[in-house]
Amino acid sequence: MGRILPQSFYARETETVARDLLGAVLCHRTIEGLTAGRIVETEAYLGEDDGACHAAAGFTNRTRFLYGPPGTAYVYLIYGMYWCVNAVTRPEGLPSAVLIRAIEPLEGHDLMRKRRGHSAQRPIRELTSGPGKLCIALGVTGAMNGRSLLSDGLTIMEADRIPDRSVNVSPRIGISRAAAWPLRFFEAGNPFASRTPREFRVTGVERVAGNGKRPGDCRRAASVGVKSFRRGEGSSREKHFSGSGL
Repeated sequence: MGRILPQSFYARETETVARDLLGAVLCHRTIEGLTAGRIVETEAYLGEDDGACHAAAGFTNRTRFLYGPPGTAYVYLIYGMYWCVNAVTRPEGLPSAVLIRAIEPLEGHDLMRKRRGHSAQRPIRELTSGPGKLCIALGVTGAMNGRSLLSDGLTIMEADRIPDRSVNVSPRIGISRAAAWPLRFFEAGNPFASRTPREFRVTGVERVAGNGKRPGDCRRAASVGVKSFRRGEGSSREKHFSGSGL
């Protein structure tokens, strides 16, 4: 692993950060020990005009950290029992974030199993193959909401970026607003990524980038399909949220 990702990494378009986080390492150091995993699945939530983003409700006590500095942790509860961890993106005052949906365990396997209540016989992929699962395994709770990801504790570390040829793009999982937007990024074939619903259209990120753009330019790929959807489906200030939508 390299350095902690700097604030400048997060101060970019959310879909770009979501794609570029693939391969980075999410780490949490506590008095119990270090747990860490390679990020293999993310989702981008774009702000007040994204009906699946909490920011569609505007600035509230719940969403205030979404409006904070890039590189802030935004941690919220779903179904009244599972925490989800996100990295705030774009300049301060532009509410948006990337949901970390799945990681591949690298450090602290035994501690992860203990926290999840798993025996050594259970498949390791079950430890962190979802946003709620990975938070339990890493010991991430609402106490981390609003904390910086730029210092010790809960951090994201620089590591080998997953290459374009191994990245797929699909709609986000478990939401009912802006549901077709292609904002889920995941490593193709990785067993720790969430199962993709059968009805979803999955596209390789290289193919998206090559659609009238420079082949292999993944920063463009992250936004090619999104900009057209921003002009179409999904209206400003939609206030319905479901599943693990942010």
